[in-house]
Amino acid sequence: MVKIKFCGLRRIEDIRYVNILDIDYAGFVFSKSKRIVNKDQARMLIENLDPEIKRVGVFVNEEINFVTDVAKSLYLDVVQLHGEETDEYIDSLKSLLNIEVWKAIRIRINEDIRIPEKADKILLDTFVVGLPGGSGIPFDWNSVSNMNLNKPFFLAGGLNYLNVERAIEILKPYGVDVSSGIETDGYKDFEKMRLFVEKVRE
Repeated sequence: MVKIKFCGLRRIEDIRYVNILDIDYAGFVFSKSKRIVNKDQARMLIENLDPEIKRVGVFVNEEINFVTDVAKSLYLDVVQLHGEETDEYIDSLKSLLNIEVWKAIRIRINEDIRIPEKADKILLDTFVVGLPGGSGIPFDWNSVSNMNLNKPFFLAGGLNYLNVERAIEILKPYGVDVSSGIETDGYKDFEKMRLFVEKVRE
């Protein structure tokens, strides 16, 4: 079954929603974003999260010491890198943390994809100037449908309950990652979340 990750969780209501829906991964953003949380906020949220749901920390071009401190303090299961982090950076991080490291790749039109060798999984997202993620804009899924990515991958970028079935049909990802597509006026919307889960699990 395709895994589900809801990202940008920042309210106790969000945690209640994901617990009810029994998703696979809960994402917390620790870099500049309208959905950013600090370590104390994240700790309070994680303390209320179903322990069966894996905890993912999202970071963008942060110092390795900051990432390792947050990951160890909050007992994260996954570190997701959404900036320009290199294989050397990932290697250094993995030498300090015994957890999965995912690397986001932002898809541009007519540009070759370089797969980070050291990442455990990759995440395909839409390239938008000035935004590392969370744009709510899908890329052309057909442009990567025939590529051999050599790693399990999550699909992100503009997903919602209206298009996620089609996206899964085309790309057959390991998982799907959504943030703005399950929001109304910038906040997580339970009904949109419920419909998204329903469509994926159908």
